[in-house]
Amino acid sequence: MPEITNAIRKLVRSLGEAKSRRENQLFVSEGMKCVRDTAGHFSCRYLFAKSTWLDTNADIVKSLNASEVFQASAADLERMTQLSTPPQVIAVYEIPAQLKVENIDNIFNELVVALDRIQDPGNLGTIIRLCDWMGVTTILASQETVDVWSPKVVQSTMGAIARVNVVYCDLVETLKNWPSTVYGTYLHAPSIYTADLGASGIIVFGNEGQGISDAVSKCVTQRLLIPSFPPDRPTSESLNVATAAAITLSQFRSRQMRSRN
Repeated sequence: MPEITNAIRKLVRSLGEAKSRRENQLFVSEGMKCVRDTAGHFSCRYLFAKSTWLDTNADIVKSLNASEVFQASAADLERMTQLSTPPQVIAVYEIPAQLKVENIDNIFNELVVALDRIQDPGNLGTIIRLCDWMGVTTILASQETVDVWSPKVVQSTMGAIARVNVVYCDLVETLKNWPSTVYGTYLHAPSIYTADLGASGIIVFGNEGQGISDAVSKCVTQRLLIPSFPPDRPTSESLNVATAAAITLSQFRSRQMRSRN
């Protein structure tokens, strides 16, 4: 097996920074579960793993089909990892070509999620994982939304990043021409529990601190509120955006399931 050079170590470590990911068009996946769940879904440039991991996971190594496989020591992995505890395996993947909305089959007949300036990597990763669970395969993200290839985002998706497309776009221009309902979550709106929810459309979730921007709000055709309970009881000021997304998508899918029965 080839030797891990200082240049390679520095490259892998640098992929924690957005600038390096853009310049090299690479991202990292770390740990047994994340690597196993992304294997075969992205083109693998490098695989670094302890010898025991390589010996006991020959099937995953084969499915990764990495351009180069390196046997790594604990010290090597510690120098390259973005995690607080070094994993046994790190995969470096090529960032796939950016999709365009007009090239996604059947998108206007599906339920789609849109994210307006989401900043927290954990929130984005959790929303991707949630969409995977709820059968939403496309997320449209404003250009100001955190980078989906950030190690923290990739890690928190728990492999869902392999099945959900995150498409960065001019969100306002995209929503202006959306042919079906554009839903948005707000603190003052009709209750989601009594609203008419369709099987298709796009649901917008806004920035953690500021909510949906004014420009995007002008494109929303149906506003939704997740009411607190009971209505007159003092509560927290708002819900975490990933929590709000979970409740909202659950309502859409539950209506669909009931309509089928």
